[in-house]
Amino acid sequence: MWRWVLIVMGWLSVVLAALGAVLPLLPTTPFLLLAAWCFSQSSPRFHHWLLHRSWFGSYLRHWQAHRALPPNTKWKAMLFIVFSLSISLFFIKILWLRVMLFILMLVLLAIMWRLPVVDRTQ
Repeated sequence: MWRWVLIVMGWLSVVLAALGAVLPLLPTTPFLLLAAWCFSQSSPRFHHWLLHRSWFGSYLRHWQAHRALPPNTKWKAMLFIVFSLSISLFFIKILWLRVMLFILMLVLLAIMWRLPVVDRTQ
């Protein structure tokens, strides 16, 4: 029973991570890490698929090996955060909501800035 709960949670996390790759306020990385953990506890086959066959596999393998991001990934993520939230800031006219989105953008950028970076060749 517990195995099936973890498998369902893992696949739900993969779907949410894929959505997070294109939607501005939905995070990708936490859902990927949750999916990797769920699959590692429940299904070696799905865990292998996530690490070696999925679109996110190279990032997950790099994170597991180094506990850090590749250099280009960090800057791309930071640019995407600024780009996507700037679009939201442009279209939203409610002042308190704009302030909250701006604060969210600063917090997300601070979190990304603090993540370590390791080159793939190391």
